[in-house]
Amino acid sequence: MAPKRYDAIVLASFGGPEGQEDVIPFLRNVTRGRGIPDERLEEVATHYRSFGGISPINAQNRALKQALEAELDRRGIDLPVLWGNRNWAPFIADTFREAYDAGHRRVLALSTSAYSCYSSCRQYREDFGMALVETGLAGKLEVDKVRQYFDHPGFVEPFVEGVAEGLAAVRAELAAKGEPDAPVHIMFATHSIPIGDAEAAGPRGVEYEGGSAYVAQHLATAQAVLDRVPEAAGVEWSLVYQSRSGAPHVPWLEPDINDALEELPGKGIRGVVIVPLGFVSDHMEVVWDLDTEALQTCAALGLAAKRVPTPGVHAKFVEGLVDMVCERTVENNIAERPATTSLGPWMDVCMPNCCANRRGEKPTVAGMDSTVGTGAQ
Repeated sequence: MAPKRYDAIVLASFGGPEGQEDVIPFLRNVTRGRGIPDERLEEVATHYRSFGGISPINAQNRALKQALEAELDRRGIDLPVLWGNRNWAPFIADTFREAYDAGHRRVLALSTSAYSCYSSCRQYREDFGMALVETGLAGKLEVDKVRQYFDHPGFVEPFVEGVAEGLAAVRAELAAKGEPDAPVHIMFATHSIPIGDAEAAGPRGVEYEGGSAYVAQHLATAQAVLDRVPEAAGVEWSLVYQSRSGAPHVPWLEPDINDALEELPGKGIRGVVIVPLGFVSDHMEVVWDLDTEALQTCAALGLAAKRVPTPGVHAKFVEGLVDMVCERTVENNIAERPATTSLGPWMDVCMPNCCANRRGEKPTVAGMDSTVGTGAQ
């Protein structure tokens, strides 16, 4: 897409509860339309309740918003940053109203999901479209979206640092146990999704490694990280999945991280570095599924283990996000579109039916087939 003059940036994220009383209403929002009773939701709620009913994602987004504002200010870029969530306050629709009431007519959305699949890209575009319809701002507020950034150097480099430090920590722990030369495994973890959604990820008619743009992007990004960590040369690695939900009869991407961990001792592996490659920040899937369950599995198996940090507000990540904003702006434009894999740089405007919604069509923005968010009066 040709550069434009934008009025504001909207930081869009998943959202999370901020107290015990928020947990079930939040989960109802997440599962809306699926007919899941509260009794079932309480099973998932235990994860949140273990942390006082508070997801860390909102604090992470407040910190990221501040970091983006500071980086924009450092560069002399006058673009306010607004924040909106899909499933909890502040909701995207309210943020769009705030933007319009403040006089903004063209905004650029930046989501906290780096990869391509329905839930991490198209669903955001749908939520933007539905928010415009709900608020009556369709045709009044133009909404574009920054490209998926799975292989942008700003997203990759924090993981490069983390893997190098994680390997050093695990090897030091093994050396302290008298096993300095014991084999170590690097395990890249991401959110599992239904296989049907994985197969529908990305533009149609393209063959991807693993049969899915979502899988291929993770494999390529993992390799890009490893290529930049000399200490990882020769170390065995794998891509694993976590946080599966939904009906048991629906197939999801595997292997589950805990199942994969249980196989390591039989292969002679004595240590593991867990890399949350699919995540921008330490939200519930990281602090529960990795820091709690996966590390408990490692302890039970006698594996030395280290979980690598997510990008969070790492300076290179924040700088990279602002660089991608500048790819799209007339002022302070950055013509170069760096990518660390052969899959990128990803598109600014999604192809028709990209990351298809297998449950039915909804209004979307930032796509060649968009019917809302395409212009402002």
